[in-house]
Amino acid sequence: MNVLFIGGTGTISTAISKRALELGWNLFLLNRGNRNNELVSGKTGRLIEITCDIREEDERVAAKIKAALATAGALRFDVVADFIAFTPDHVEKDYRLFKDLCAQYIFISSASAYQKPPASYLITESTPLSNPLWQYSRDKIACEDFLTGKYRENGFPVTIVRPSHTYSERGVPLGVHGEHGSWQILKRMLDGKPVIIQGDGTSLWTMTHNSDFARAFTGLMGNIHAAGEAVQITSDETLTWNQIYQAIADALGVPLRAAHIASDFLAGCGPYDFRGSLTGDKANSVVFDNTKLKRLVPGWCARIRFDQGVRETTAYMRSHRECQREDPAFDAWCDRVIAAQERALREMRGEE
Repeated sequence: MNVLFIGGTGTISTAISKRALELGWNLFLLNRGNRNNELVSGKTGRLIEITCDIREEDERVAAKIKAALATAGALRFDVVADFIAFTPDHVEKDYRLFKDLCAQYIFISSASAYQKPPASYLITESTPLSNPLWQYSRDKIACEDFLTGKYRENGFPVTIVRPSHTYSERGVPLGVHGEHGSWQILKRMLDGKPVIIQGDGTSLWTMTHNSDFARAFTGLMGNIHAAGEAVQITSDETLTWNQIYQAIADALGVPLRAAHIASDFLAGCGPYDFRGSLTGDKANSVVFDNTKLKRLVPGWCARIRFDQGVRETTAYMRSHRECQREDPAFDAWCDRVIAAQERALREMRGEE
């Protein structure tokens, strides 16, 4: 297959790019070329780089795409997948560029688009899309609306994929973290400091390893039964946040010192904006029903249990300095928030 990935080197898309090359497909990668060196051509497929910013003018982007196709001796793509489309104007541009150049267009939406607060903890593709708490999610919903409309109006071959919390070897998935990723939380654990867990830690969540996600995603690529469909891709393993943080501490070989803080309180503690990511997403209990995915991709199931995957991730991060981005401002913020709750408790007990 000839496939075009826009982006292609992020947490989710790197694993999919590697999988596509392993399957022997010709992978056209349209991005700015910053991390393409992590990918190598497969045994029968090859990597064709299109160094370009998709946000450039349509004409310039289209010229580079057509030149790459001509070089590869192809007329169109079997699949186009955009991993960096977040707002309606992004997918509108994709539609203009690819409506006559692909047999399938895959939009990566988000499970955060599902109804918040949820009417039911059990999430299927028919769960309503409505999230007044997070602009990111509302933008994804608007993208889905546009693309679904084009499918209904003229048969534009769109498949919508909804990931939830997907992780790789480069970062531990967390509920509360700063702007520089997860390392600072790992450092707090290693230093014996308490780490913040939203709520009482008993809400339910799902973590999916990107290699499992990649196998499901490539099973949808070129799949005639996926046209016009929305499909969620997650593991079937459900964990509480307490279990998630305990698994991380166990992987590090340290005790877990948990500081449970109400999500609404965290959302009000600037300068970090946790309203969307917590009250609009991770603070809610959700369990995903992947029946539809398994019908479309027979035989697929997630193979990597979270405690296994997080051991690999923590080991990788501890051995790769580039993954160890410290965040002293967020570290100090955590200390202040935890101290504020402790002061309030002492005051309510009459100890101050």
